[in-house]
Amino acid sequence: MNKELIINATSQGVEIALLEDKKLVELHNERSDARFAVGDLYLGKVKKLIPGLNAAFVDVGFEKDAFLHYSDLSPYAKSLLKFTQLSVNNTSPDLSDFAKFTVEPEIVKTGKINEVMGGKPQVLVQILKEPIAAKGPRLSCELSLPGRFVVVTPFNDIVAVSRKIHSAEERKRLQKIVEAIKPKNFGVIVRTAAEGKKTAELHEDLSMLVEMWKTIQKNLKGAVAPAKILSEQTKTTSILRDLLNADFNRIVVNDKTIFADTKSYIQRIAPEKAEIVSFYQNGSSVFDTFGVTKQVKSSFGKTVNLDSGAYIIIEHTEALHVIDVNSGYKSVSSNQEQNALETNL
Repeated sequence: MNKELIINATSQGVEIALLEDKKLVELHNERSDARFAVGDLYLGKVKKLIPGLNAAFVDVGFEKDAFLHYSDLSPYAKSLLKFTQLSVNNTSPDLSDFAKFTVEPEIVKTGKINEVMGGKPQVLVQILKEPIAAKGPRLSCELSLPGRFVVVTPFNDIVAVSRKIHSAEERKRLQKIVEAIKPKNFGVIVRTAAEGKKTAELHEDLSMLVEMWKTIQKNLKGAVAPAKILSEQTKTTSILRDLLNADFNRIVVNDKTIFADTKSYIQRIAPEKAEIVSFYQNGSSVFDTFGVTKQVKSSFGKTVNLDSGAYIIIEHTEALHVIDVNSGYKSVSSNQEQNALETNL
């Protein structure tokens, strides 16, 4: 399978299309004026507890308070609250070495929000969902710092390996390596991209994330909620970090700055793939040239053509959505029941 990433920069932001064998499978949009992005870390202040919802509203600087449900608190919420307070006040010498931080007992899954957030404290939170319409962001206290090969989750020592790595021997190898190199109080999730990687590559990725955690500690010092503590990478680099593999054969960018940033990022995380990044300077739209615009328009139409030759028509009425399945040119059998079965499959 050939994968292509087409990056279209406009005055409103950046649009990113992922193509698989020329077919549009993902479309991402990063607005230039977006203040809150998934993965961003904020120091928030609990403003209101809603026992009926088992949730809290947290001020992170958006016009509407953000929503934090108990299920998104993380088992290590008490450790996070303690860490936040100590970091903001800079009152603990142990924070200079996170391995010396004393982790608090885990909270129970069936607990109540007021048992954990009763004092309406300041707390370090991560954006789980961006603001939509009149709703504020949705938050999580289950912090994660994603890298190319591993994801770091503070306040625990659990090492987990992606189930997409099917070889039991390889999973065991990665588990042993990470357990040997990871610092105390950092849980680690080994990503699928780590398969076959050497210890040095895993150590470099992990070390980068540990340094990121130190930056978070530094930025928390003396901070007053609401305050942004750390931004997620740009949408382009986060997609490359999560998706880049041997199947990618082209990355096309129509903006010089983004092209340079993308090229630099690829050279750092996968230097052998640096040559696949190209700058698009044709006069026409890059999305038009690679067929993205046409596929986007067809996606919002009523008719959806299927690879099998069948097609469906989706229409919205006041009461419901109607989906009409048609066999199209697929009908090759004289058996009506068999045709209907194959079309719906």
